[in-house]
Amino acid sequence: MGEPVTVSIPHKLGLAEAKSRIGSGIHTLGDMIPGASLQDHHWEGDHLHFTLEAVGQRIGSEMQVREDEVYAILDLPPMLALFANKIKEKLMREGPKMLE
Repeated sequence: MGEPVTVSIPHKLGLAEAKSRIGSGIHTLGDMIPGASLQDHHWEGDHLHFTLEAVGQRIGSEMQVREDEVYAILDLPPMLALFANKIKEKLMREGPKMLE
């Protein structure tokens, strides 16, 4: 089992606008982790489920879009868990750009 990395990104956009902006910026998700690429994604209500792949490792992830925040969860496999702190820092820095 991997190590989950969680990040809360506050916003003032409201639920519908936040979902719209995330949908428009979904192609940038792979940029959140160096060398990663987006493999698949789908919405279930207000939850975006997506899979990234980096260095041959699959990262199951989701974003829970709420009225005033986006809560992201990336379940890092053991090999990438070594970089959990750096990945979290990058998500905190780059994640808000998806909502611009």
